Amino acid sequence: MPGVLPAGETIPVDGSLPATALTSSGTRGFGVYLHVPFCASRCGYCDFNTYTAAELGGGASREEYVEAILAELALAARVLREHRPPRVDTVFVGGGTPTLLPATDLARILDGIDRTWGLAADAEVTTEANPESVTPRSLAALRAAGYTRISLGMQSASPGVLAVLDRQHSAGRAVAAAQEARDVGFEHVNLDLIYATPGESAADFAASLDQAIIAGVDHVSAYALIVEEGTRLAAQVRRGELAYPCDDVAADRYLAAEAALDAAGFSWYEVSNWARTPAARCRHNLLYWTGGDWWGLGPGAHSHIGGVRWWNVKHPATYAQRLAAGASPGLAREVLTADEAHTEEVMLRLRLADGLPLEVLGSAGRAGADRARTAGLLVESAYAAGRAVLTLRGRLLADAVVRDLLA
Repeated sequence: MPGVLPAGETIPVDGSLPATALTSSGTRGFGVYLHVPFCASRCGYCDFNTYTAAELGGGASREEYVEAILAELALAARVLREHRPPRVDTVFVGGGTPTLLPATDLARILDGIDRTWGLAADAEVTTEANPESVTPRSLAALRAAGYTRISLGMQSASPGVLAVLDRQHSAGRAVAAAQEARDVGFEHVNLDLIYATPGESAADFAASLDQAIIAGVDHVSAYALIVEEGTRLAAQVRRGELAYPCDDVAADRYLAAEAALDAAGFSWYEVSNWARTPAARCRHNLLYWTGGDWWGLGPGAHSHIGGVRWWNVKHPATYAQRLAAGASPGLAREVLTADEAHTEEVMLRLRLADGLPLEVLGSAGRAGADRARTAGLLVESAYAAGRAVLTLRGRLLADAVVRDLLA
């Protein structure tokens, strides 16, 4: 790509983007991600860019947050003025705990996005939430504001596992919150599960799956616990207080998830995600996985427009100060090279049930795909039709298959 920037180059004060990025913006869909960095307490396994009230310090507050987000939206509108995306297909509010903000604030932000670019008539609008941070009243307000989908952090139905993860909600609260969301008219409801937590038994995870299915949701995400450096969990593992998660146990848990969810009418569409129907799939995440464009609002948020990726400063106070001074909150950016873009396409598309077109692979990659097929890691019928689609065993070894296809 001509005019490639060194990785991590400083962003212009006005946030302007290279012309090559702007001319192709929105051609693969356009979404908005909003990062809400506030949490009531810090979970021991989490290394996300989040802050409790005690950690925020001066110069940042929940009460002032909406104004900072609206200021970044105004900046985004200026940057994309000449190449305005045709519409906003998806909005995803993540964190942190977005629902620590009042529903009126989340409604104001959504209205700001609509006024800036226009929401598609069928836009998917998702917010994450901790089960204890919502009530029937707040959920009804969010639904009335235009939120169509909610993703609840259940993690487990076992009190012991929740305690290890430092989760604050009771074992049954996630299921109750899911029912409340359905009662007020949310079109799609997701429950997030974490498996292979130290001390979790097979029966614990089976009960979590049962509760997620009983909740009547149409989407379930399940992720193996990762011990991230710098977290309280990592310190506990290092001191020997908790065992390091076992890969074999994680594989067994994944197989249990696939069996239980498949029997309940869910189908996998990405390695860690299952939906009851195609309409229940998370369109915003599919935008990421298929190379679409999105603007990331908020401290630490990442964006991607036309092959240019950038990320904002992390601390909410610094973020707000930059915007108040009329400057971009962007910290640095990079332009993906052709090789980097190819690597990401292989890594992300191979995780999808739709798979990866074999035609995007070079001769070495095609040879790797053939080895994976012979080893039973790729579906024979899909391969014959020109696509690399992971078998169930292939999903367990997805990273190894990716390495072979990129060799």
